[in-house]
Order: sequence, then C-alpha cells, then structure tokens
Amino acid sequence: MNPRARLETVGERPALRIERRLAHRPERVWRAVTEPSELAKWFPAAVVVDLRPGGTIEFTFEGEETPTAGEVLEADEPRLFAFSWNDDVLRWEITPDGDGSRLLFTHTFGRGEPAIARIAAGRTAAGWDSCLVALTASLDGEDPEQPKDWVGPIEAYVEEFGLADGEVLETAGGKVIRFRRDLVWKPLDEVWALLATEKGTVIREEPPRLLEYSLPRGGVVRWEFSHSDLEGTMVEVTQTVPAGQEDVVPEALRSWREKLKEFFAAAHRS
Repeated sequence: MNPRARLETVGERPALRIERRLAHRPERVWRAVTEPSELAKWFPAAVVVDLRPGGTIEFTFEGEETPTAGEVLEADEPRLFAFSWNDDVLRWEITPDGDGSRLLFTHTFGRGEPAIARIAAGRTAAGWDSCLVALTASLDGEDPEQPKDWVGPIEAYVEEFGLADGEVLETAGGKVIRFRRDLVWKPLDEVWALLATEKGTVIREEPPRLLEYSLPRGGVVRWEFSHSDLEGTMVEVTQTVPAGQEDVVPEALRSWREKLKEFFAAAHRS
C-alpha cells in the first residue's frame, strides 16, 4: 500500500485519496474518526457532530469563536463516514484487513473551478499526512510528534502532482506563459515584500496585490496575489511572449518554475 496521497478526479472535481493500514479493528477506527473526544487527539479542529445522515457537524479551530458547519452525508457504522466541510467532502471508508483495518480517506475539493481548486492540493495532502500520522499514534496509545518542517512535504507533493509546472496559452499576439502557485496563508504584505527589485519598467503597481512590468526584449510580466479565509494565499504569474519570440518559451518556463519554488521557500522561511 502506497502511504502517499494521490491526486485524482472524482466526477469533474479534484480529489485526494490516502490509504493506511491500521493495526486496529474497524470498530476501534470508527470511534477514532467519529467521536469528538477521539477526534480531538488528531483532527485539525474541534468537532461536534450529530452522527446521522443529514445531521449537523461543526468545526472550530483554535482561536476561533464561530464554528463552521457542515452536514453528515453518510454514517454506516463501522464502515463509512462522510460529511461536507464548506463545499468540500471528506469520506472515511473502513474495511477489515486481517486483525486490523484498511482506511481509505478521500478529500474532494468542491469550491471554484477545478483547475483553481487543484492548486492547494500539495498543502492539503501534507496536512492530511500529518493528521493521519497523529491518528495512527493515537490509536496506538502514543503521542504524535509535531511536524518540524512544512515546506519540504508541501514542495514534495507540489512536484509529485505537477503543480509546479507552468502552461503555455496561445493568443492572437503570441503566447502567454502562466504559473499558479499556492502560498498557503501567508499575509499579502509579507509576500509582496519578497518581490525582487529588478522588475524592468513598471507599468502598473497596486500593492500588495498586483505588479506589472515590461521586459527589455518585449513582453509583460504580471504578478497577481489573492487571499481569502477559505482558500488562503495564491499567486498567478504570467509572461506575455510576442509573436516571433517563441524561442524564449522553454527557458522562461524553466526559469519561472525555479523562481517560484524559491519564492515559496522564502515566504515560509523562519
């Protein structure tokens, strides 16, 4: 069984799937994923749940006063538990496996365009990996270690899922190179401060969200940052490539890929 998360598609939506073999019977695993006192040992938020299809489930993060509400979609003890969280769906399938259990966890992203929803998959996969390590420790009666590094696991998944790669779009006047990267929940002012000063000729500057500058050989680079409480912080970088300069595209793709990897690391460097 591959313990790594897989990025797949459920219907038209991106989804993460993670499998774990647990040394505990399904009835014990069921309690660990449904009972609030058990969830408190490993789940990322405090949970209150009316454990029946159609019942309400509420999540409260540390430091928050107002919970987020979802709905229990399926509750078939000790086999299946599924619920909505915002527009996402989390599904826990438990099957017997010898003297233990096999757990299949699926997180289906429900918000926005599928291509945009995929951007945060690296962050989310690393987060669930950490949670499932804590779940396993809790079931085994151990105290889980807190992760010391988030950048490495997130970047590994970003590479694994192909989320670091740019794309080339055709336009009437040439091509556009586009990269979209997740910056987790870093404040906009902090990521804006990391932009290099060698920008070329600035065309438009609206701190801390938008910067456009022209390149010496022609073309325009645009950095656009966005932030929301649900999605976190994202950046989209585009470079226009005028007709007749298509030879710069391969090197530009490679260069921007490395620049954005360095930008992400700098944004999360302590």
